Amino acid sequence: MAKFLAGFSPTIVKNPSINPQDFIPKPYKSVCLISADFEMAWASRYTKSCTNPLDKAIQDGIKTRRNVPKILDLCDQYGIPITWATVGHLFLESCESIDGPKHADIPRLPYFENEYWKYDQGDWFDFDPCTDYLTDPAWYAPDLIKDILSRTVKHEIGCHTFSHIDCRDGLDEGQVFKAELQKCADIAQEWGLGLNSFVHPGHTIGNLRNLVDFGYKSFRTNYRNVLGVPIYHDVGIWEFEQTAEFALRKQWSIEFQKYRYKKIIDRAIAHNRLCVLWFHPSLEEDCVEEILNSVLKYLYDRRMSIASMTHKEYSNLLEQRNKA
Repeated sequence: MAKFLAGFSPTIVKNPSINPQDFIPKPYKSVCLISADFEMAWASRYTKSCTNPLDKAIQDGIKTRRNVPKILDLCDQYGIPITWATVGHLFLESCESIDGPKHADIPRLPYFENEYWKYDQGDWFDFDPCTDYLTDPAWYAPDLIKDILSRTVKHEIGCHTFSHIDCRDGLDEGQVFKAELQKCADIAQEWGLGLNSFVHPGHTIGNLRNLVDFGYKSFRTNYRNVLGVPIYHDVGIWEFEQTAEFALRKQWSIEFQKYRYKKIIDRAIAHNRLCVLWFHPSLEEDCVEEILNSVLKYLYDRRMSIASMTHKEYSNLLEQRNKA
């Protein structure tokens, strides 16, 4: 809190060789990107944060089902689009094991442990119920995706891999990552969608060359909290560094949390920087109904100064800028 109040967090990135206004479309002074890690039960099934990961995973899925329609209503009310970084399995209405294996067309990573997860026994898809979205609604979400796509505000469906895998380089030769992306591409095509924006599950950044080969234009990172400019990687992809995560911090008052996000937006406008916000849709209700509601309204009220875009819209704008 002290760093925020002193103006040191998020860090305002400075580079004398770069004019930040070059990355902001006229007549705006800033751009705000908001993305959601849309993963339902898939994220927490190997978490190290609790003693019963499966229970937490299912609870996260149910919370997400409760929140997504409310979030979409707020987006319609204030005209704010979101990039929904979606686990590919959520597109499915149902799935089944064939002759034993589940999703036999997807190769498996070797056992691994990272900062957040520990996968050291069984099969990666052991917890997949192989039923349908009515029987096990925490694992499938075609109805929610249809809701997202039907709204007045034009949201973006991005990619969060097919089954929320660890994407770091070196776990394998990239074969699992490519298989997961191909599965997502095939499913998205059935929905008439193309996938342009990527968010690595669990912040496990890697496989950038493979992302480019599959046509992705951007990815989001969380190494630090910044108000900066997009970073272009020579392999041919844009990196959007996070500014802040929407999350309910119980040690702070609701009013202070509202103030904090609004002040961050003010700083983005004042310094012509990119503001990258994100959240998990399994948020606590107070975070949706109080904090997110207040911040989206604040963005709407300042819509003449800050442009709210999807990751795809912004990366397309950056590509046009590069060609100019």
